[in-house]
Amino acid sequence: MDIWRLLIGLGLVLLLLGLVGPFLARLGLGRLPGDIIIRRDNFVLYIPLASGLIISVVVSLLWWLLSSRP
Repeated sequence: MDIWRLLIGLGLVLLLLGLVGPFLARLGLGRLPGDIIIRRDNFVLYIPLASGLIISVVVSLLWWLLSSRP
């Protein structure tokens, strides 16, 4: 695979994530109990542990289902 296909693929994935992101926020993704948010005066630290884990499991499951060919 050449570098241009890889860059175009990554660009399409980022575009898709940008379009789907607001809909996922409405579902509560990003505000789960395992997500860590630390707020100070002029500083916010956000560590999405539970959201990242759920996204990873879903993407891995989709990858496994789509890559398994009979």
